[in-house]
Amino acid sequence: MTVRPDVRLDERPMRPVRCLRCGVEVLVRKASWEQTSIQWSTSAMAGCADPPPDGYSTCPALLESIGVAAAKGEIEVGT
Repeated sequence: MTVRPDVRLDERPMRPVRCLRCGVEVLVRKASWEQTSIQWSTSAMAGCADPPPDGYSTCPALLESIGVAAAKGEIEVGT
């Protein structure tokens, strides 16, 4: 069985996005307008004004910041 390499991050890498509310920076990749991947660092979790309790979800302010960055073209959004 041949395993294909996963090149999704090569084609659309994660980009830094800073929260407009508290200023923490996370890495973000938007595969589409509906799908967002967020990578939290330890320092971002510690500095977030409303950190995700499960480590996977996110706060509304960061989601809004990601939407603004996407609308401005600062991060690429897949189709």
